[in-house]
Amino acid sequence: MQVFGNVATEPVRKESKTTKRAYYELRLCESQRGVDPSPCWYSVRIMKESNPGLAKGDFVKVTGKLKVDFYVGRDGKPSGTLLIIAFEASKIARPSTLQGGVDSAAPVAPRETVKEQALAPQQGQPPELAPRKTQVQTQERQLATESQHESDWSTLYS
Repeated sequence: MQVFGNVATEPVRKESKTTKRAYYELRLCESQRGVDPSPCWYSVRIMKESNPGLAKGDFVKVTGKLKVDFYVGRDGKPSGTLLIIAFEASKIARPSTLQGGVDSAAPVAPRETVKEQALAPQQGQPPELAPRKTQVQTQERQLATESQHESDWSTLYS
């Protein structure tokens, strides 16, 4: 099973009672989209002795086996939680263009600016003689670049 979500608690190092091997435990919140938008919460046990390098708020991909962990709560009632026994938990970096950084190789202009540039005549020519084909090609190139930046997130889930 794979889950994409945000780390909700700092990972805590624990030790198995039977094998005395170390592991890390944290809580993970998976945001839902679609018909049921309520979040799904998991307890995650990362079965590695080395620190996973995750912090509260990180967006992560967790791969492992899903189990239901039953226990008796403090109030004496039986309860349970979804538990992922993880063999992989890795932080997913967001594309730099979405974090406010600027990609110098492909500047992205706002849509209004692109439209204004396509409709404006070139310097030194009256509007009726402006080469319309060049303006449309420029607009299409800029819109294609913009849509490429918008689709960067889709590559994370494939």
